[in-house]
Amino acid sequence: MILSEKELSSYKSIELAAQLSIVLTEQIASKNLTVQELVALGRQPYTNWVGKMTEEDIEKVKKAIDVTHINDLVSKRCYELSDGQLQKALIARAIAQDTPFIMLDEPTTHLDIYHKAYILKLLKRLAFETKKTILFSTHEIDFAIQLCDKMIVMNKDGYEFGRPKELVQARAFSGLFPEDLILFDSKSGRYKVRN
Repeated sequence: MILSEKELSSYKSIELAAQLSIVLTEQIASKNLTVQELVALGRQPYTNWVGKMTEEDIEKVKKAIDVTHINDLVSKRCYELSDGQLQKALIARAIAQDTPFIMLDEPTTHLDIYHKAYILKLLKRLAFETKKTILFSTHEIDFAIQLCDKMIVMNKDGYEFGRPKELVQARAFSGLFPEDLILFDSKSGRYKVRN
């Protein structure tokens, strides 16, 4: 696998951490951290061996907090946050890491429909504003069709890649689920439950 024109396996850990940030669905190690401390962990690849942050590190953390609109949460401890708030803080940590690529695993897991849409719309805005490539896995296909620039649709035969409109026209979404219960309506670009 190639990342920034270099074989992924040839990266040292610290080099890879400067290229790729990852947001997973698993729980964070210490929910006793404040949001400010959690976001600052994104600067770990760049700090010295004692973790002392420079003015540049502090500025990157501030910008990540600003761009994700979590200024009102910085003093809260992670255990005090809702799932949606914690997800925004984890995304801010990835932004603070300042890598060209950000990968997220199911960023809308455990969120209600409003916060699912909010997080995916936030990712779209962040990709545009920060000029970063953001790649995420999701089962929120309807939202992804509306909000993603490009998609990889994985099916039993392999995958299809393209802009959502092209994939809808190519019927890439039609065979993802058994049609006895769910049908994909190519006119609306949404799934419908069979009556």
